[in-house]
Amino acid sequence: MTDVDADLGAGAVPGADVDGDERLRRWRMVLGGGPADGTGRRLSGRDAAMDQALEALYGTAPRGDGGAPAPRSAGLGGSAPQVARWLGDIRRYFPAGVVQVMQRDAIDRLGLSALLLEPEMLEAVEADVHLVGTLLSLNKAMPETTKETARAVVRKVVEELEKRLAARTRATLSGALDRSARVNRPRHGDIDWDRTIRANLRHYLPEHRTVVPERLIGHGRASKAVKKDVVLCVDQSGSMAASVVYASVFGAVLASMRAIDTRLVVFDTSVVDLTDHLDDPVDVLFGTRLGGGTDINRALAYCQSRITRPAETVVVLVSDLYEGGIRDEMLKRVAAMKASGVQFVALLALSDEGAPSYDREHATALAALGAPAFACTPDLFPEVMAAAIEKRPLPVPDAAARR
Repeated sequence: MTDVDADLGAGAVPGADVDGDERLRRWRMVLGGGPADGTGRRLSGRDAAMDQALEALYGTAPRGDGGAPAPRSAGLGGSAPQVARWLGDIRRYFPAGVVQVMQRDAIDRLGLSALLLEPEMLEAVEADVHLVGTLLSLNKAMPETTKETARAVVRKVVEELEKRLAARTRATLSGALDRSARVNRPRHGDIDWDRTIRANLRHYLPEHRTVVPERLIGHGRASKAVKKDVVLCVDQSGSMAASVVYASVFGAVLASMRAIDTRLVVFDTSVVDLTDHLDDPVDVLFGTRLGGGTDINRALAYCQSRITRPAETVVVLVSDLYEGGIRDEMLKRVAAMKASGVQFVALLALSDEGAPSYDREHATALAALGAPAFACTPDLFPEVMAAAIEKRPLPVPDAAARR
C-alpha cells in the first residue's frame, strides 16, 4: 500500500463511525478496482476522477486473454501535455503533501525526469525540496529555454525554507554567541545581575534574605566578543540532494550574521568553494553538481587549509560518509582538527526524511574521535550549531549517540 493509498483509506473524521458503504468506497479506492478487489463498488463523479489519476500512476493494464494480470503500466506515457493535465488533476483532488508524494513516484517509477526539462512542465508541478534536487541533477542537461523557469521554481522553494528556518536560526545562534562572549570575572559595571542571581539561587541565606553570589556572570564587552568561523563542508553526491538544498539555505542565513564568518564548500571527487555566492542560495544551488563520486579526505584537506583560528572554528561535515578517497587520512584530518581546538560535527543527513543510508564503520570511527555522526533535521540544526559554538555537548538523538 502506498502513502497515497493510506491517505485515501484514512477516516474522513478521526474517531467517527464508518458505515458499510463508505468502508467499501475506501477499500475500492485503495485496491484500485477490477474483479480481484472484491468490493463490487462503482465510482462516479469526483471519486472516479481521483481513481483515474491514481490508476495512471499506480494501476495495472487490463487482464490479457490468458486471465493473468498484464505487467504494471503507466497511463501517462511520454506526452508532456498529458502529464501536465495529470499534474493539474492531482493538485485539484489531493492535498499538497500527497501531491508531492505522487510527483516523486511519477518521476521515480515512470522515468519522467526528461519532461522536467520543458518549461510548461515545471510551471505545472508542485515545488518541494525533492523536486529541487531533481532539477539540480538535471542542471547540465537543461536547455537554456528551461533554466529561467527552473531557477524560478528553485527560488520559490528556497524562499519558503528561509521563511521557515531563518528567524529561529538567527535567534538561537545570536543567543549562543552572546553566551559564549560572557565573562566570569566581570567588572562591576559589566555584571549581568539577572543571570548572576539565577545562577546563585542555591546560595540563598534565609536568615539574611539575600543571595551570596559565589559566581559572577558578566556581559562580554564588544571588544571581547570573539567572531566565530563556521565551515560547511557538504557532500554533493546524488544521495545527498535534500541535504545540499538545506545546507545552502543555512549557509546563506549564517553568512548574513555579522558575528559568524561562514564558508561553504561542496565536493564530490573535486572540491568547489561557493562562499562568494552565499548572498544568494539559488546561485549556490546552481553552482553544485549533484552526482559523481566522493572524496571526503580531499574536501577536509581543503577546509583544514582555510582554518586560521581553530579554537573559534566549527566545521560541519554533511555526508553519508561513503568515502571514495583515503579513509585513514580522512580520520587523521578530523583528529588533527579536533586536537587543534576545532569543534567538528558530522551530519549523516540534513533533511526531514527518515533514517539515512550511511557508512556505519566510518560513523563509528568518527564517534571514537569525539565527533558523533548523526542525522539532523532542519529544525534541530540551529540547536546543534548553538551547542557547537558554546562548546557544550551536542543535542545528539539517542540512537545516534549509541553509534
